[in-house]
Amino acid sequence: MKREPAFRRSVAGSMVALPPGEIVLRDEGTRTNWRAEVGAFLLAPVPVTRELYGAVTGGTPSSPAGPRTPVTEVSWKDAVRFCNLLSRADGLTPCYTTGDDPDGRDVVCDAEADGYRLPSEAEWEYACRAGTSGIRYGELDEIAWHRGNSGEAVHEVATRAPNAWGLHDMIGNVWEWCRDLYDPRVYGPYRVFRGGGAHDPPRACRASCRRKSHPTLRIDDLGFRLARSR
Repeated sequence: MKREPAFRRSVAGSMVALPPGEIVLRDEGTRTNWRAEVGAFLLAPVPVTRELYGAVTGGTPSSPAGPRTPVTEVSWKDAVRFCNLLSRADGLTPCYTTGDDPDGRDVVCDAEADGYRLPSEAEWEYACRAGTSGIRYGELDEIAWHRGNSGEAVHEVATRAPNAWGLHDMIGNVWEWCRDLYDPRVYGPYRVFRGGGAHDPPRACRASCRRKSHPTLRIDDLGFRLARSR
């Protein structure tokens, strides 16, 4: 019998099943709120690591960071490609269809497919809060690597306390790409990322903090986390 690769077992077996619910999101720039319904879904307990990224793609972006740190220097388009590669490796239906548009406008996500994908922004904040309503789900130093305690370096995943749903590093360590466009009328193809990073002050490490950039951006404190529909 063909043996299943270890990375497949670890990804498929560790994803956390989250219940349906709703979340109120807020944009501080425009001072607007909106309510979103969230269906039941699965979310990885940690960001994608350099170890996992390399096992799936055959290589990792150059970095002195160790294998259990979140992969960084990956664009939104890189993250989409990874999701499809891992889905195929796992015998799942890829969520994404892609094209040649350098801005990624032709990327379409089938959220009903059973493969891996990026969480929506609403899913991300709903999962981050885990039923809480404060600015973050715990004391900052206990749950997050941020400017005040990280030594301005990304750390291994799951070395800070998780939230109530068992999710680590939702705040701090690295920002995480989400599926959504930020505001296409104003920012065109820019995509959302969430969560704050190891270089950020406390204000950026909040459950509601939103940032955005072009889907080809690659920087040293921006990674991603895997989701699946249920």
